[in-house]
Amino acid sequence: MSLNYGILTLGDAMITLNPASTGPLRFVSTFERKVGGAELNFAIGCARLDLRSKWISRLGKDEFGRVIYNFAKGEGVDVDDVAFVEGYPTSLNVKEIREDGSGKTFYYRHQSPVLTLEPDDIKEEMFEGIDVVHLTGVFLAIHRKNMDIVQKVIAIAKEKGLLISFDPNIRLKLWSIDEARAAYQTLFPAIDILLTGRDEIKSIIGSDEEEELTSFAERYSISQLVIKDGAQGSALYSHHQWLHQEAFPVNPVDTVGAGDGFDAGYLYALLHGFEPERRLEFANAVGALVTTVSGDNEGLPQLEEVFSFINKEAVVER
Repeated sequence: MSLNYGILTLGDAMITLNPASTGPLRFVSTFERKVGGAELNFAIGCARLDLRSKWISRLGKDEFGRVIYNFAKGEGVDVDDVAFVEGYPTSLNVKEIREDGSGKTFYYRHQSPVLTLEPDDIKEEMFEGIDVVHLTGVFLAIHRKNMDIVQKVIAIAKEKGLLISFDPNIRLKLWSIDEARAAYQTLFPAIDILLTGRDEIKSIIGSDEEEELTSFAERYSISQLVIKDGAQGSALYSHHQWLHQEAFPVNPVDTVGAGDGFDAGYLYALLHGFEPERRLEFANAVGALVTTVSGDNEGLPQLEEVFSFINKEAVVER
């Protein structure tokens, strides 16, 4: 049944290099190669939930680009609108992990292949069979011209009556908070579903108090304002009321990709007609499961795993 619903997203993807040992990168000599990127993580999360998932992007015409392409295709993501380009190396990010578990991420995405994507590359036929268009602030932050691409995506989506969801996914290594706020304020009037972390929305509007969040949602006519709050659970403002849902208790080992998984879970539940409380529950479950596995997208669960987790079904190990 899930395959009847289609979700489209667009954005950069990267090769992620994870250190084999802790400490400053200058002392690390071995890395494990992975695939990452917010929009690709989201697309993979949707595919694992049996949604038809389309990802629009550009990759370097190099070995790393082929790795990403093959990985996405192998996960069931529609990559028909992903192209390889010469002269633009596939983006990288390298992680540093200290002994206490803290870390940093170093991005090498100058001249990202996605910079070659232009508004004219966005065609109406890409939206056939699509129910929701999901956008993120990461794509906007890579280059200011990407706003023109996003505006065209929104225009086509609105013309076709599609839902538009947006995750700010703030990346302050790519732009300032003032630049981010200005860009988001341009988009907010077109957004149906805003999926944002509590810290993010506080950075954007200056408050995370419900009264202020309510006023914000009403001002921009955002029909579903979803607040992701990690171990504190999540909240939804819709139809002039707030709903709250507790988080699932887990022992997290890596929170990377949890927000992308939450987004995929919420949109799955919405498309399948779940009541608001169950939407939050399902999304919380996906996000929780992601945190139990190290990696950008390795922990994104299959559909049956989510239901088993929610229903507390015993796992038969052997």
